[in-house]
Amino acid sequence: MKSGFVSLIGRPNVGKSTLLNSILNTKVAITSSKPQTTRNIIQGIYNDKETQIVFVDTPGIHKPNHKLGKILNKGAYYSIDDVDVILFLVDAKAGLGKGDEYIISRFKELQKPVILVINKIDGLNSEQIFEKILAYKDLYDFADIVPVSALKNRNTNELIKVIKKYLTDEIKYFDENMVTNRSESFMISELIREKVLRLTEDEVPHSVTCITEQILKNKDKTIINASIIVDRDALKKIIIGKNGDMIKKIGTLARKDIENYLGTKVYLELYVKTIKKWRDREKYLTEFGYTDWEG
Repeated sequence: MKSGFVSLIGRPNVGKSTLLNSILNTKVAITSSKPQTTRNIIQGIYNDKETQIVFVDTPGIHKPNHKLGKILNKGAYYSIDDVDVILFLVDAKAGLGKGDEYIISRFKELQKPVILVINKIDGLNSEQIFEKILAYKDLYDFADIVPVSALKNRNTNELIKVIKKYLTDEIKYFDENMVTNRSESFMISELIREKVLRLTEDEVPHSVTCITEQILKNKDKTIINASIIVDRDALKKIIIGKNGDMIKKIGTLARKDIENYLGTKVYLELYVKTIKKWRDREKYLTEFGYTDWEG
């Protein structure tokens, strides 16, 4: 048995969560086309007969504009120091950017393998993929370079083979039936937040969070009360929608995913609350679980 912790690091929207879900063949991290969708350190656990890999999905490293953003960056940097292997994801279609170069500069003092994962190669031919490899290979002494398409699940098996070469632990950290360390209430909140991000497009920025207030289970269904938190009333109106149409859509789609996750029928009651400047207020950051890496 070989095992180890592997961190997924990269700029926002390079496909870290999509890759994690693809490798595990199940949804443990929400995805959307918007940058900075991931806000928490999420562990996804891969098991086969000879290996356990604990993947650590991190928020995209970015220039923060508020206290929440600083906390997210701290979480990502912490994971660099606290794992055995780093997967540095880049977007093949976006190309090399200053954000990539900044993250690479954080690797200079590391004494651990960094695997460059060139994601989003779907639609690129072999020559184009090779050009992307050339653009990055001399920027750092990468242990390996693996091109993948997380969305199409292309070459992810090869990535697993490469990771296994660098695992040194010989202990099983989690039960083999576990796929994530995150709580049920956290997963429910994230599935709701994902639908808010997807359905509201660019009307609602990342000033939204979701909190599961109550979960009541009985024999034939689960009753869930959850709140969608925004930082101004204009966003509250958008999320509710005309005649409540938007909140109904959010609830319907979220309920379906939550039913798949829980394996039961779900009654979901959603509320929308305005808390001004919550992303810069210590009280609410603590209450909403965003202070794990503060200080």
